[in-house]
Amino acid sequence: MINRTPTVVALHGGTAPEPVTRIGDHANLRLATAEELPTALPGAEVLFVWDFRTDAIAAAWPHADALRWIHTASAGVDRLLFPALVDSPVVLTNSRGVFDRPMAEYVLGIVLAFAKDLHTTLRLQDRRQWRHRETERIEGTSVLVVGTGPIGRAIARQLTAAGMRVCGAGRVARSGDPDFGDVHASSDLAHVIGAFDYVVLAAPLTEQTKGLINADVLARCRPNARLINVGRGELVVEADLVAALRAGHLAGAALDVFPAEPLPESSPLWELPGVLVSPHMSGDTVGWIDELVDVFLTNLRAYISGAELRNVVDKHRGYVSGTEH
Repeated sequence: MINRTPTVVALHGGTAPEPVTRIGDHANLRLATAEELPTALPGAEVLFVWDFRTDAIAAAWPHADALRWIHTASAGVDRLLFPALVDSPVVLTNSRGVFDRPMAEYVLGIVLAFAKDLHTTLRLQDRRQWRHRETERIEGTSVLVVGTGPIGRAIARQLTAAGMRVCGAGRVARSGDPDFGDVHASSDLAHVIGAFDYVVLAAPLTEQTKGLINADVLARCRPNARLINVGRGELVVEADLVAALRAGHLAGAALDVFPAEPLPESSPLWELPGVLVSPHMSGDTVGWIDELVDVFLTNLRAYISGAELRNVVDKHRGYVSGTEH
């Protein structure tokens, strides 16, 4: 039987954002860092994972003696799919819906920055240099969105509205998709990527998508193509991307996610021509923290009343039930 005033552990990275404390109005709230998690978990029914990049949950799992539900303040769940959780009856939910439109707007902004050479304009302005240049149109250009879940679909709709020709890549090839038209199989990426001016990565990290963008795929890109990654850093073999950029196999890359975050100061990506680096912020708009807490509280009220939870993740497939990567 569900406790009508459940104990919720909120896992944070050192300082819990103030909106997280609102959970205490609905439940017995325990705030915990990764180090504190083993002592905070016993007796807790619910775990709210604010620090979604941590590996502490797997290490503390033996102490989760009453856990029934985990919610993560992210769309991605790759850090949570360790075997003990996957094989357990504990329900996993994510924050699907919060980041879709903001990330789509961010991708459109990056496409425009590349096409209109805005990053060069800002650098020239910093040096007070007047240098006239021609820019590109985005209308009629082609884009492949890798990942056909909610975020990928929001990106596809945004870019289509801007006049771009959009296709998708997902687990299964198909035609007639309402947002993508044609969807190519991700496993065929090397054979189709050369047809596109822009490649946008918005897929979840799974065993099938890890290292999806490798040397073979990059070598088949158009020399004028740009790669945009707002999914997970591990979708790209970073060393292969650096080599491809240096060799001129593609014109540029905009990266919001990386295998190691923060991106080390020694990384060549900071200084390579045509590369835009942002600190994992593509979905973080004003008010996003409150939105994430609101999504959790909506589910918490459903949990307490015995209603169905939203955004339940298929733990064996790695994404929300009923959606594709």
